Amino acid sequence: MTVDPIALTLRAKIIGALIRDARLAAAKSIPDCAEAISIDPQRMEAYELGDQAPSLPELEGLAYYLDVPVENFWGNRSLVAGSLDKKQPNMPALMMLRNRMVGATLRQARLEAGLDIASLSQRTQIPVENLEAFELGQESVPLPQLEVLSGELNRSLREFLDRHGPVGAWTAQQRAVKDFLDMPPELQEFVSKPINRPYLELAIRLSEMSVDRLRGVAEGLLEITY
Repeated sequence: MTVDPIALTLRAKIIGALIRDARLAAAKSIPDCAEAISIDPQRMEAYELGDQAPSLPELEGLAYYLDVPVENFWGNRSLVAGSLDKKQPNMPALMMLRNRMVGATLRQARLEAGLDIASLSQRTQIPVENLEAFELGQESVPLPQLEVLSGELNRSLREFLDRHGPVGAWTAQQRAVKDFLDMPPELQEFVSKPINRPYLELAIRLSEMSVDRLRGVAEGLLEITY
């Protein structure tokens, strides 16, 4: 796949505009955001202007700090109203860990695709030394380049998201709130009533059963009914 440098530049500009919108909506300053993800304000300003592109871990950190879904930075503009209590994690350590996790996921995807680094470099026009640094977590992957790499390796960008850390837990909570708000009013009312909790717990147990066991339960109910 030939990568158009102009397309990467345009993508960085779009991401920068989305970052600025989220920052202004949260009434935060550029130095505030820079400090939150352990970068200098000049670099943060470059991100907003689209002169540089942030990495996925940096975007996750910004989403967490600004209280918006991380998906907001790649086109999904729906924001969850309200803010959920959360503690600010050790961002420098978290960024380092997340870069390593993104790199390991990238390496696994490349190996499963049967590509060596030279081949992937040729396909994406990203230098071999950069790819090696990305995979080792020594260098953060700018999001436009991660989008190119995930597309070339036939992987969803979601596979690179934090799932188990504090940001991942917060993101899952944000999605759960959004899913609840997307429910029809009658379902929201049913779920919200404490008296209906046993029905919800039963639904959870049923969802964890195998097909054969569910069939047995259904057959037993039919015998009782008839």
